[in-house]
Amino acid sequence: MPANIHTAASFYATRRGQVAARLLCQRMAAFWPESTQGHTLGLGYALPFLPLWDRPDRPCMSARLDTHVTRDALPWHGRDCIVNGTHLPFDDLKFDRIVMIHALEVSEDKNSLLRQVWKILKDDGQLLLVVPNRAGLWAHTDNSPFGQGTPFSRRQITRWLADACFQAQRHEDALYVPPVGPCPAGPVRMVEWTGRNLFPRLGGVCMIEAVKDIYATIPARPATLVPAGLRLRQAGVFSRNTTPRRQPRDMQDT
Repeated sequence: MPANIHTAASFYATRRGQVAARLLCQRMAAFWPESTQGHTLGLGYALPFLPLWDRPDRPCMSARLDTHVTRDALPWHGRDCIVNGTHLPFDDLKFDRIVMIHALEVSEDKNSLLRQVWKILKDDGQLLLVVPNRAGLWAHTDNSPFGQGTPFSRRQITRWLADACFQAQRHEDALYVPPVGPCPAGPVRMVEWTGRNLFPRLGGVCMIEAVKDIYATIPARPATLVPAGLRLRQAGVFSRNTTPRRQPRDMQDT
């Protein structure tokens, strides 16, 4: 493993990682309350966040991507597996909710990963995507998994989702605490509140809630109708008349 790779498992075992997980859990709970029903999949490295929705009657499932950042982890209730992002081992239309974190930015084939997510998500399901913010500080420091891979802007991630037949419905930034220096020991919620109100586009991560665009393959422009009384004549290959001309009389008498 390269020396500059900081795995998600090692990061969330640190104090800074625990603070980041707690702040992200608070924002995720605002997107999806605990009363959310249905089957939930955590894709990428979502182990610190799945307890938000894991219940005995509706257990969550974890699918870690097979990358250096997300491969290592402790066992999790026997419902955790390592997957290839281009071939997810789940049935079509299986999950009601999918949360993706530490997934898209470290994937080598981002479009294939999103299309696989589109297939296994139900038609009325929801996707919660968390990616490093290109304008934030966390994407530019390599001491966390948010500093690995490709960061995104809001416009870029919206375009990636649209290309994969998803429609973004809600955007928020989160993780305003600094990624370097002494880890905050005080009320970090005040830091987050200040950042969201003063610098709403400079959070460490972008959080996007999206739904499937099931009409994406239908042309948006209707077909052109030709009135019944209008008859179009097929044009000839050449513009001049190809009928042989009649020879002059004096040439016929010779």
